[in-house]
Parts: sequence; C-alpha cells; structure tokens
Amino acid sequence: MTAQSTQARIPAAADTAASGADQEPVHGAEIVVPLNRLKASLKNARKVPHSAATIEAFAASIKVKGVLQPPVVEIERGEDGTATGNYLVTIGEGRRQGLRLLAKRKQIKRTHPVKVIVDTENDAHEISLDENVTREAMHPADQFEAFKRLADEKGYGAEDIGARFGVTATVVRQRLRLGAAAPELMASYREGALALDQLMAFCVSADQDRQRQVFDQLGEYRPVHAIRRAMTEAKVRADDRRAIFVGIEAYEAEGGTVLRDLFTEDGGGWLEDPALLDRMVADKLSGLADEARQQEGWKWAEAASEYAEVSALGRVYPVEVVRSEADAAQIAALSEEYDALISGSDSQEVLPPEVDARLEELDKALQAFGPDFDYPAEVKARAGVMVMLGHDGLARFERGLVRAEDVVQDRRPDPEAPDGWTAEAEGEAETPPAPETEAGEGLAPLSERLVIDLTAHRTMGLRDAVQADVNVALTVVVHALALQVFYPAWGVWTPLQLRLSVTGLERLAPGVGDGPAGRRVADRLEAWGARLPEEARDLWAVLEPLAPSDLLDLMACCAGVGLYAVRDPHDRKPDALAFAETLATVTGLDMTGTWSATASSYFSRVSKARVLEAVTEATTPEEAGRIAGFKKGDMAEAAERLVEGKGWLPSVLRTDAAVDPDAPEPQGEGTEPDGDEDAYRFAAE
Repeated sequence: MTAQSTQARIPAAADTAASGADQEPVHGAEIVVPLNRLKASLKNARKVPHSAATIEAFAASIKVKGVLQPPVVEIERGEDGTATGNYLVTIGEGRRQGLRLLAKRKQIKRTHPVKVIVDTENDAHEISLDENVTREAMHPADQFEAFKRLADEKGYGAEDIGARFGVTATVVRQRLRLGAAAPELMASYREGALALDQLMAFCVSADQDRQRQVFDQLGEYRPVHAIRRAMTEAKVRADDRRAIFVGIEAYEAEGGTVLRDLFTEDGGGWLEDPALLDRMVADKLSGLADEARQQEGWKWAEAASEYAEVSALGRVYPVEVVRSEADAAQIAALSEEYDALISGSDSQEVLPPEVDARLEELDKALQAFGPDFDYPAEVKARAGVMVMLGHDGLARFERGLVRAEDVVQDRRPDPEAPDGWTAEAEGEAETPPAPETEAGEGLAPLSERLVIDLTAHRTMGLRDAVQADVNVALTVVVHALALQVFYPAWGVWTPLQLRLSVTGLERLAPGVGDGPAGRRVADRLEAWGARLPEEARDLWAVLEPLAPSDLLDLMACCAGVGLYAVRDPHDRKPDALAFAETLATVTGLDMTGTWSATASSYFSRVSKARVLEAVTEATTPEEAGRIAGFKKGDMAEAAERLVEGKGWLPSVLRTDAAVDPDAPEPQGEGTEPDGDEDAYRFAAE
C-alpha cells in the first residue's frame, strides 16, 4: 500500500501542528499532528519497550485500517514554559512506533498526519498507568473464533489475515484451526476446564466428531499426550521409516492424505492411509529389487519384509577384481593425481574452479573402472539380492544370497575312496563300489580296522606338530571358525573338532540387526567376507599367508558372532550367563549407545511398578509421582519422554564396573540380589 493510500485513511489536516504562536488546544481537543512532531514521553509508565513483533503488528494494522484509537498527548513546553510545537505521547506509544516503522519503510511520509487527543488536566504518568492496568485482554477463544469469522465471511486467506494483523500465516492457521474446534471443547476452554495445550492437542485433527468422541472417552483425565495419541491413532507419523522411504509428496500424489500438525515447530503430521503407504513401500522395494536384478545380473531378486528372511539364506561375498597391468597402472596414476590435488588444496576453503573440474574428471575416470570388489558372473548366475527397508528409512540391499538349491555341492574326492568316486556319487549309492583286484598281484584294500589304527597314529602326529607351531595353530583355529561362520552349507572341511554355533537373534528381538550394534557386526562380517574366497576348499590358502594381526582380527569377528547370552527362562545356563557378564565388564560394554528405553521397547512391556522405578532412577521421585496415576499406555509414553537422553538402562542391560583387585572388600552382611534371577523376574512380567 502506498503512502498516499495510507494517508487517505486519516482525516485531512494542516501541514503543521498547532503551536504556541496560535491558540493552544484545550483539554480533550482532537487535533492532527505531523508524525515527526510526536515524541515519546518520559512520563510513560511502561518502561520495558514494545517487542519487535508488537510494533510489527501495530504497523500492519495501521497500514490496512489506519490508527483506530487516537493517541493521547500532552503539549511539550520549553524551559520558559512556551509550547515547542511538539507533543509527548502519553497513551499510544506502540501506535507511534508502528507509524515510525511505516515511515522508515517509506510507506508513509515522515510528516504523515496523525489524529491525537490532547490532555492538559490529568497527570500524564497516572493516565499512562491507568491505560496499561485497567483493561482486560480478549479471551483467546474469542480471538480464535474472530479470526475464523474473518476467513469465513470475508474470504480472507491465512496470508491476508496475517498481513492485516502483523502475524505470520502459520500463526493464523493455528488460530483458524483452534477456532474450528467443536463447540463443546470451546465452551470447556472458556470455562477453564480445558487448557490451551489440551485444546491444541484436540485440534491436531479438524474432525469435530472425533474431537467429541475422544473428549468423552478420556473423561476428566486428559493429559496432552493421551489426547494427541487418541486423535491420531490408526495413522502413521510423518517421521516413520515407511513415510521417509516413500516420501510425503509421492504419497500425496497417489491420493494419500496427510494430517498436518500445525502446533509443532517442525510442522510434522500423520499419514492417514496406512494401507496405501504399505502398498507403496512394497511396490518400491519390489521395483528396486527388479532394477538390481536387471542391472547387476543376479539370478533372482525380491523384496524382504524382515531380516529373518535374509538370515535364512546362505551368502557369498564379493571378491577382488583382477586388473590388467595397464588398468592397474592407470588407476594408480589417476589416484595419485587425485590425492595430490586434494593435499595441495587443504589450506583453501573453496577449491579453485579448475581444480574442482579436474577432480570431477578424475573421479569419473576412476569410477569407469568399476568397483575393486565385485561378484563374479558365475556367482550372480546362482545367487540373488534382497531389498528391505532399513531402520533409517533407506533401502537396504543384501547381495550374494544363495538359496539351498543353488549351493555348490561338489566336494574334494575322499583320499581313501576308489578312483572316480566323489561326494556327488555318494548321493546315488550308499557305499563306494568295491575296487577290482588287480590280476596276479593280489592287492586288496586295507581293512577298515587297520586304516583306523594308522590314521589314529597320524592324528597324534598332527597334534604334536600343531602344538609345536603356534602360527599354524592360530591359523587352524581361525580356519575352523571361519568355515562355520562364512561357509555353513559346505559341511566339515577341517579335522579340528571345534564347533561354533551362530544363532540368529531377529526372531527373538525383531529389528536387532538394524540397530547400531547389529550394523557394526554385519559390516565386519561383510568386510571379511569380501577378503575370503567363495569356496571353502580355497580358504586355507588365503589364511595361511595372513599376518597374525589379521588372523586375530578374523578370529575376533567369528568369535563375536558366535556369542549367545540370551536369558531364556526355559533354557537356563547360569554359568554361561555369568561368564557373559564377565565379558561385558572386560570389554567395557556400554548399551546406552545401542539401546534406549521407549514405550514400545520397554515401558509398555513391564509392570507399572517397573515404569515408576525407571523414571525415579532416571529423573526424580517427584517426576515419577506425577505419572503414578496414569493409565498403563499413557504412563509408558510419559516415561519415554521423561527418560529420553538420560542414558537409563534396566538392570539386565547394565554392565558392572571392573573390580580393582587391590581394593578392600566391602564390609557388611547384606548381599546383592542375583542379577540372573532379576532377569528371569523381568521375563515373568
């Protein structure tokens, strides 16, 4: 709006104010004074200045509607008592600041005429105080409904209303949503039976019937989180991994609706069609799987809904790509140039254009050679890939999976078996065919008893030889462990009677493989899998030349994945579990970085007493007391928020501190409760 159009809302007036040269205005007179003749009064009772938002609101209102209430002023006088021509604003300093803001933005002139009321009788300080004290603010409910009336009757949008009142469109949308609350809720809010945050929770959804239903269901006990949960049940949060994976825009493009939360800073919300969302997730995962099969050449590819489907299959790992001497030399040269450019630009915050362009060229040239590790074509011809949704909302590709019918079954011939007999033939005949006796020589096969006797002696010789060579002994142990971890479908390929069981945990705790610890374990397995050969028969040749440090690293990888410390009341192993606690202490296991207590992971699965115990330990007894009367579901959600970020763990997940052997033993006759028994009590709950 121009200065001229704004001025049109103010009555016309003389260009100059009444001054001492003319007759002074009398008490109560309405006069028009140029804006630059209005000054702040030192007698104003309000000492804290108006906020920037308030001044902005005054400016917006004045720009559209003019000054609705004339400021009250007193005549400024000089030392000799004569009028200076200026006026001191006793009441209406906010309006004066709003006008000055418009003048600063050149939307009105500095001499913009302002209608004021002169007060020459009352004490300026007292009437300023009176103006700020003897008034009552409009009830928010009336404000919400008034905003809605503007939208309904005038057709104003949120942006239009915001511009007229100096508030953001977001604030207007919030007030419009609150103004559309069910009449029963608005009446309760006016009466004080509902607080503003409770009304906001009800208005997460504009469905008045649902608001009434939840209002009646909850009765007098209406915590905000319980209201919000009831108003959004059967909906999917916008930060759910499925919503992140599909994307809100794609979901809406398919006709899905989103219930926006107008009362949170991040503007989150809920997807109202879970069935559509699940279908879109399945379709997208299937599409990615099919794309991977076509582009990468796998035998098969499919979507997986949970990690248990992946862990049920065998796996092969990528192998190092063999480069020609020319390619290897070119890759080395390109990499050397790339590293040199990076090192030479370390001190520069912004890379020079020519360096940036050259780095991009080098990167494309290196990528053209393909990855350093890949799956051979013959492996892809019998293996596949599964695509599943990760905990972070990103697609997770599990490559190199082998179904049972695709596992390579060939075996090295038995040295004691006749020529031409293999393990494949064993599937067709239970015993090897008897060799023919060579004519004239009378050579018959050794008896089974003699073979057993001789090989027993040889076994003792092997034991002696391995014990005498620590490097070979280490390699033999690692070889046996790696066979069972990386080649479980290949049968027995080592004479070492060392058995390692790898028990899947997904069926016991769905999603455990997607957690931080699960991903680290999987990453280590994948890294070692890439270094090991595809077939078990070639494993020893790869392990034998490895340095002891590498062998120990692989042994740690295998030993770790073989641990099983699940406390099952139907399979009690107190000695093994006690040793698991020792391992946790020795390794300094800290579960706070791996697991956190939430309503779904813990609080909804234990008794109320356990919930209150956790809140007390993580916060204070007072906080626990505040939720003591909550219903179970509400208590679980409240507890999750209270312990968030506190690092609280249930006793079954805590690690005892290492004991100093030189420390004195604690005095006293009391004993600590058995940790195992406590864990079993947890299970009973």
